[in-house]
Amino acid sequence: MPARLTVRPDVADRLSRMVQLPTVSAELETRGAAPFEAFAELIGELYPRVAAGLERERITDFGLLYRWRGTSDAAPVVLMAHYDVVPVDEHDEWTHPPFAGVVDAGRVYGRGTLDDKGPLAVILEAVENLLGAGFRPARDVYLSFGGNEESYGEAAARIADAFRERGITPWLVLDEGGAVVDAPLPFVRVPAAMVGVGEKGVMTVRMTARGDGGHASAPPKTTAAARIAGAVGRLSRHPFPVRMPASIRSMLAGFVPHTRGPAKLLLAALAALPPVTARVFVRMGGEPAALVRTTVAPTMLAGGTAPNVLPSQASATLNLRIALGETVDGAIGRLRRRVADPGIEFELLEGSEPSPESPVDTAQFAAIRDAVAVAYPEAITAPYVMMAATDSRHFHRFAPAVYRFAPLAMDARQRASIHGVDEYVEIDSLERGERFHRALLEALVA
Repeated sequence: MPARLTVRPDVADRLSRMVQLPTVSAELETRGAAPFEAFAELIGELYPRVAAGLERERITDFGLLYRWRGTSDAAPVVLMAHYDVVPVDEHDEWTHPPFAGVVDAGRVYGRGTLDDKGPLAVILEAVENLLGAGFRPARDVYLSFGGNEESYGEAAARIADAFRERGITPWLVLDEGGAVVDAPLPFVRVPAAMVGVGEKGVMTVRMTARGDGGHASAPPKTTAAARIAGAVGRLSRHPFPVRMPASIRSMLAGFVPHTRGPAKLLLAALAALPPVTARVFVRMGGEPAALVRTTVAPTMLAGGTAPNVLPSQASATLNLRIALGETVDGAIGRLRRRVADPGIEFELLEGSEPSPESPVDTAQFAAIRDAVAVAYPEAITAPYVMMAATDSRHFHRFAPAVYRFAPLAMDARQRASIHGVDEYVEIDSLERGERFHRALLEALVA
């Protein structure tokens, strides 16, 4: 018989130690690899049973893959997270220094507490606690931790390649993504565990225009800068068409039993009328609008060397999040048609296709829903589409059940702090996150 499970205290202190290592993948050249190596060693220090009981494999310099052997040869479960973080703008004012890992008033503050060291920590907490109780899962469980997700995720891509080359098709892949939110839509005020069943593609495109340089006192009729400005303006005025993914219809239908009054009637109507719903979401703007169409965001503008010199070249870098059902090639073609300027060159800098939608009528989704009920009994579980990219996108090419959910509660302010200022996680949320993963692993069957 396994020993009685004892949950270790002080999860906040262990996460604090993780946050104190500035694993900023975008600053690897200036900071060096030492923080990443220190993080890999810190896992062994903070989680000695994981280090002793699981097989660890390094895949690339930044991929950590742990294997916990189960009691059967059934297809495994892959729990994913990443331990790199985005940079901090030195001009931003944080309540606590971003890499201090301050624990204060029931919270852990610092870069990565939500994205994604907090979710990584609760995976390790659950495994460490279960190992202490003598538990062994029914299936092999892999812990896949990438150290460069914020810079296109090569480590995770190589880990996924290793699975495919070894002929291993996971039964379930679970990565970061949705969270437990208090208001999933402006007119829906019910706690909900939002599980990403698909994610939009990501594409970065540079538009470049060339023209005659010279003195700014006598500009020609059309300049390189003006052409780029006009192209950006046309893209803003003529967005991509709307699409309604099946998962969004399922999400709306799932909310209906948990609402009352006008909101209930509105949800029922939206679930039944996808074309109308898409238009309503667009009018709402923000996240709802992004759920139903490919978005185009100009993120970088360049051109010119002096205030009185016409630039001979100007460019705009665009970040696109490609809607499910569309493609990279199709998006490039639509950009060209929208801009309609043969004098502008388009260069694809990076592109990944949107994922298919993983089903919600499966044992895998039910296992996630049941684990949510243990950790967050007040919350319902609902599918949705991820708008950001995750490391799990490298698995959807061959794994049929890929989901994106970090079992942490995040209000609107916390979600805004991801990649922003004053990122923090509640200690209660960390404890519930550990409970979620423990329930998920305990309930596995072969």
